[in-house]
Amino acid sequence: MKRVVGIGGIFFKSPDPAALAAWYKRHLGIAVEEWGGAAFRLDPQLRDNPNAATVWSPFKQDTTYFAPSTSTFMVNYRVEDLHGVIAALRAEGCQVDEKVEESEFGKFGWVVDPDGNKLELWEPPAAPAA
Repeated sequence: MKRVVGIGGIFFKSPDPAALAAWYKRHLGIAVEEWGGAAFRLDPQLRDNPNAATVWSPFKQDTTYFAPSTSTFMVNYRVEDLHGVIAALRAEGCQVDEKVEESEFGKFGWVVDPDGNKLELWEPPAAPAA
């Protein structure tokens, strides 16, 4: 019997959900629907790229990886052009971390939303040649 096979949703509290949803729509391009959330469907182009998986990973309670956020969670959003997204967010006045990491796991950058939640932006490495 199959059990968990992926991430079904990410849910979190906000003092102003509508304003926060509008921020995500404007700055990250998330297609927020009338009900206030968004549904991500599997992108057929990613099916053949094992590097573009969705990851679930608990962290130790005392991790500083989410700093400066004091939230108990951090969402990782996959992007296609990390440097382009980071440049756009900076131009829009968002709180963007100066650090960008590039490794065999892809490119990583970080932004903080209006509620103080640190978000990780990830451009996965290209799919291996067939």
